[in-house]
Amino acid sequence: MAGMNLTIHASFLPQDDPDAALAFYRDALGFEVRNDVGYGGLRWLTVGPAGQPGTSIVLYPPTASPGITDDERKMIAEMMAKGTFATLLLATPDVDDAFERVQATGAEVVQEPADQPYGVRDCAVRDPAGNLIRIQEVR
Repeated sequence: MAGMNLTIHASFLPQDDPDAALAFYRDALGFEVRNDVGYGGLRWLTVGPAGQPGTSIVLYPPTASPGITDDERKMIAEMMAKGTFATLLLATPDVDDAFERVQATGAEVVQEPADQPYGVRDCAVRDPAGNLIRIQEVR
């Protein structure tokens, strides 16, 4: 059986402050802003790495998801505050340089660049919503 021809087009990460999210993804990570949409007092941002127009991240207000109960909204807010709700893994050929650039913007550092026992060198920061952003060296 032949494999399907699939690509990752967009992934979703929660944000609870669109201006802070925009500053982090645009200014700290250097992503392009692809879309900025407001509706009902809420705001969705689509960003992505320069030179990769087919891959985007939608930064969305998680409490706007249909069917969420008040208890679930509270749980999501608590998990985001602890940094346990969502994770994004990025790749770069030079993790030390990427870390220095992101750290210089004031991003919350979780882990400085380190060689991991599973064979990668990576670092970790949090975005303004608490999402864990791991940056892995790939050569």
